[in-house]
Amino acid sequence: MEIKYLNTFKAILETGSFQKAAEYLNYAQSTITLQMQALEQELSVKLFEKIGRNMKLTQAGKELIPYIDGVIEAVQRLENHGKGNQELTGNLRVAIPETLLAYQMPQILKRFRNMAPNVTLSIHSSNCYDIRAQVMNGAVDLGVHYDIGGYGNTIVAEKLHHYEFVLIGSVELDMTDIDFITENQRKELCLLADQSSCYYKNFREYLQAKNIILESEVNLFSTEAIKQLVKENLGIAYLPHFTIEEELENNIIREIPTAIQSKWVGTVCTYHKNKWMTPAMRLFLQLLKEIETPISGSLAL
Repeated sequence: MEIKYLNTFKAILETGSFQKAAEYLNYAQSTITLQMQALEQELSVKLFEKIGRNMKLTQAGKELIPYIDGVIEAVQRLENHGKGNQELTGNLRVAIPETLLAYQMPQILKRFRNMAPNVTLSIHSSNCYDIRAQVMNGAVDLGVHYDIGGYGNTIVAEKLHHYEFVLIGSVELDMTDIDFITENQRKELCLLADQSSCYYKNFREYLQAKNIILESEVNLFSTEAIKQLVKENLGIAYLPHFTIEEELENNIIREIPTAIQSKWVGTVCTYHKNKWMTPAMRLFLQLLKEIETPISGSLAL
């Protein structure tokens, strides 16, 4: 049995299709198909079945996942045994939400790349809830995200930093517009937010508790787009302080006072408790804990 067949099997599960796995592995799609046929013959089971136009994992395939994971991890252990960082090989899959990836992670990613150049690093940007699910089902090795809880007994969550969140708006807003403390208000303002983010949920709960009703909401997935619209007085936003520090210092936008009890949100690095902690995972986690972010508005835990 060739280990590359098992790696191809995992790539199909992680990418969601034979075609995407072929693109990820730089194979022809016919190669993916031939490898899976060969693996099915060696294992004497049907791993995938065609439903409509899609290939779906069979029940037998699902049952083999833990064993295939074990073989791949065992091979990685052998390959990395006794090696230093420069000699580390294999893959490391990390999922990170957009704000942390764009504003807090570049320095860490650069150091990891310099220290472990032979490790294939795959970065996935997603919201915290999806990342938690990806860690739980083994789609990624590590999740670096805001602490949303709900990890149960299957996920290990190592604490990293706390970050401050602030409500921001245009400098053109008047005193009535920036009153987000008085209860029972209706405001002709638009909330600009990534509605899949955990901090959107926190701010919506605050508005509901205060009975502050906004005229509208716009769902955006880009922090930079949100900031640009805030500058043009097209809405308000609730964001991590580190994403808008420069704009606040230069009076391009303004902070809007609130009575939110907990403006600080913790971040964690999560991984499945049954997953072997590869040397690459240990190095990445070490860098996360060692490097203090140079941006203000954060507290080390």
